[in-house]
Amino acid sequence: MASTVHAQEKIGDNLIGLAAAGAMLFLYVPVVVLIAFSFNDNRSLTLPFKGFTLDWYVKAFNNQDMMEAIGNSFYVATTATVVTLIIGTAAAFTLDRISFPGKTLFRRLILLPIALPGIITGISMLNLFRLIGFNLSLETVILGHATALVSIVVTQVYARLQRFNRRLEEASSDLGARPWQTFFLVTLPNIRSAMIGSALLSFTLSFDEIPVTFFLTGRDNTLPMYIYSTLRRGITPEINAIGTIIILASLVLIVLSVYLLQKSNQE
Repeated sequence: MASTVHAQEKIGDNLIGLAAAGAMLFLYVPVVVLIAFSFNDNRSLTLPFKGFTLDWYVKAFNNQDMMEAIGNSFYVATTATVVTLIIGTAAAFTLDRISFPGKTLFRRLILLPIALPGIITGISMLNLFRLIGFNLSLETVILGHATALVSIVVTQVYARLQRFNRRLEEASSDLGARPWQTFFLVTLPNIRSAMIGSALLSFTLSFDEIPVTFFLTGRDNTLPMYIYSTLRRGITPEINAIGTIIILASLVLIVLSVYLLQKSNQE
């Protein structure tokens, strides 16, 4: 009987492993194909490969429109991350340190933007900007991204503050430190990893964002929007090359952010 149960458990584990492997292949084989074709010495995206080349990377970086779009994406992602970090950290401190009517409701509502589909956030903010007379530009995209991503910073910093030993701040005050000195020398170092981790994740998501950007951008293209418009004419090797660079950069940022957030959770 015991051997039968053990055999059934082993079969179940194998089936789960196969399902997980199938899901991983489904998700990542297209990424591997994109990376492989970025080095293919053939403008036609067909097999077999003719040879190895880096020409598509050179052409991608010589494409002025693409470089301008990359610059716009860096500007939007960096600025949105800074705005998100400032607002999100302040909101996290408010939730942790201040009692006010509707605090529970506020804590739940602040998670709403990240839970809503990007298309809903984009349409909602487009209506708002039109109502108040804002012209669409990269700045409206920044506000849209910051709104959509602020909950990432709030949740991570708030969670870290919940585990923070407030006695350290009290000891700092007893030793004569002013409130701003206590914040920069005691509090900030203890929540720094959560802030940096959430900022890196916000930057990565902002850089790749399409739905919100689609509704809020003006005449200036970000890189995802440039790629989206280019794909209407078909996939080109230059797109594969720049996509490979984005994948590698995003992977580094995500791994680093996960590491910092796990480090924050262990502190």
